[in-house]
Amino acid sequence: MSDLLRAPAETKYAEELDWLESVDDGPRPFAWRLSPKMVRLFILGSERSDGLDREIAPKWFGDRSFVERSIVTLASDRGLLLIGDPGTGKSWLAELLSAAISRNSTLVVQGTAGTTEDHIKYSWNVSMVIAKGQSRQSMIPSPIMTAMETGSIGRFEELTRSTSDVQDALISILSEKYISVPELDSDNIVFAKPGFSVIATANSRDRGVNDLSSALKRRFNFVRIPVVTNKKSEAEIVRFRTEELLRRHSIELDVPPTLLDVLLQSFADLRASAAAAGSDDEKLESALSTAEQIGVLEDAILHSNFFGQRELTAGTLASSLVGSLARREPEDLAILNKYLHGVVEPRSREEGGSWPEFLEGGRDAIATLS
Repeated sequence: MSDLLRAPAETKYAEELDWLESVDDGPRPFAWRLSPKMVRLFILGSERSDGLDREIAPKWFGDRSFVERSIVTLASDRGLLLIGDPGTGKSWLAELLSAAISRNSTLVVQGTAGTTEDHIKYSWNVSMVIAKGQSRQSMIPSPIMTAMETGSIGRFEELTRSTSDVQDALISILSEKYISVPELDSDNIVFAKPGFSVIATANSRDRGVNDLSSALKRRFNFVRIPVVTNKKSEAEIVRFRTEELLRRHSIELDVPPTLLDVLLQSFADLRASAAAAGSDDEKLESALSTAEQIGVLEDAILHSNFFGQRELTAGTLASSLVGSLARREPEDLAILNKYLHGVVEPRSREEGGSWPEFLEGGRDAIATLS
């Protein structure tokens, strides 16, 4: 695992999944590797009442009901659609569910304007077709078809980014649970094995790009993942991801709790400002999601490690925040400058602490970009 840039969840948590499977005596739907209760426990972490001999750390931080509804959906014959704002952890939840249920989270189709039916059905190995003709051996199954053949979970990222033709092809797969291969004279139907299902994700901000048809919506159970607004939950997510980053880069650097509080408060302030804005021009282009918050902290940590004093400072954090969130010039810079002068400056006078250095770092970063 150490030589992988990013190991999939089933590889990263292989030892934990093996142990859970060995002690799992609950009923398992189809060919699931874990029972629904153990899938939930793997994702949300263990509690004392679970009576396990070891602690299982939480990997996704959110409402328990979202995870339970997702698991129940996958145990039925319906697809699961995780929908929400960017950065709310939809893809990570989909990966964890696939890893726990199928021990394979890599059967993924990425939805884009260029995604075609071939990406969710099959294509052909041209050289083999020329040499031996069309056959099952010369066919290249899509990740979705592979999931059907193995009774696994297939994933479709950014479903609303794909065109209506691709969405229509998915309707047939979810309804009939097989794919026809008309190019073949025999063995020309691929049937789904028990356990097959599809987890799709969609950003609520993409509404209107390629809206889902009512027919496709009926094939999915919707689970809406809200933006994390609880500071305690958000702090847990940021801390969890930051510790992963430090381990991956073998960085020994402390993140002072006071600076984490500054980061959390800054995003809370900017979200409140965006909610009160009268037009899109008065809002940052950034979604101000938890994922972007993690990105700001990651940038600051790496900068401190490679170019600083191997110590995270409020000034570096502010510089990272401005650099990460200022995507439009001059609109975003003006919004951030207004925030620094209208909110951070008074707070630095009243509270002191890390805020004066944060203010100075933010001003310097804006001056550099202006």
